[in-house]
Amino acid sequence: MKKLSARRRHPLAALVVLLFALAVTGGLYAAFSPSEAKAEDSSAQSLAIEEGKKLYAVGCASCHGTGGQGSSDGPSLVGVGSAAVDFQVGTGRMPAQQPGAQMPKKKKVYTDAEIEQLSAYIASLGAGPSTPTKSQYDIEGADVAKGGELFRTNCAQCHNFAGKGGALTNGKYAPALDDVSPKHLYEAMQTGPQNMPSFPDTTLPEKNKQDIIAYLDTVNSDKSKTPGGLELGGLGPVSEGLFAWVFGMGALIVLTIWVAARTAKAKKS
Repeated sequence: MKKLSARRRHPLAALVVLLFALAVTGGLYAAFSPSEAKAEDSSAQSLAIEEGKKLYAVGCASCHGTGGQGSSDGPSLVGVGSAAVDFQVGTGRMPAQQPGAQMPKKKKVYTDAEIEQLSAYIASLGAGPSTPTKSQYDIEGADVAKGGELFRTNCAQCHNFAGKGGALTNGKYAPALDDVSPKHLYEAMQTGPQNMPSFPDTTLPEKNKQDIIAYLDTVNSDKSKTPGGLELGGLGPVSEGLFAWVFGMGALIVLTIWVAARTAKAKKS
């Protein structure tokens, strides 16, 4: 029996047991001790918030208040979230050049890194919609037809069926959407900038937002077909009616004059 027991013990058995024990110990340490990566992320986030606070004090506090509480010149930013900041500052609407009915899109003032810092600071003031990740606004595999249906139901009343924009009341307007990035389209639906209502995931799920972005990408690109002929800017009945009036009525007037001249000439001869 002793010989049989000795034969069953492999020379590496002790080493295997030792390695197993070390692995278990290391796993327990990793599970119950603070992670270095998490600590670094937390430190980087704190630094971003501090830098964002400095940028805010210089470029935003005069209108939105020193703590983002708002003033007579600008709304409160508490609870708007990082997505609203990324959209407004990333599209150049903020900082505003001057007060008005609506802030127009323009060249952005801050770099991408500075926008992230401002977003981090505003997000620290109160919970709100977060800046979306690339996977959230990725249109790979999105349903373009469904997106068109959703867009015509929820957005076309203001933005036109092809996203060409339109006039609203009191000097306001729905901007054209043909040159807006997928990220900013997603953020606009999340946050409802200016006159636009917001569409949180409870109202319009992430997949539906991707479908709408895919529809706009298709309808405003070379992939879009116009079987009816000239699209006339895709502005709908206004441009089409004007075209019909100017060119259609113009052609009829020219034809009428030509017929009258020919008739008068025939009578003389």
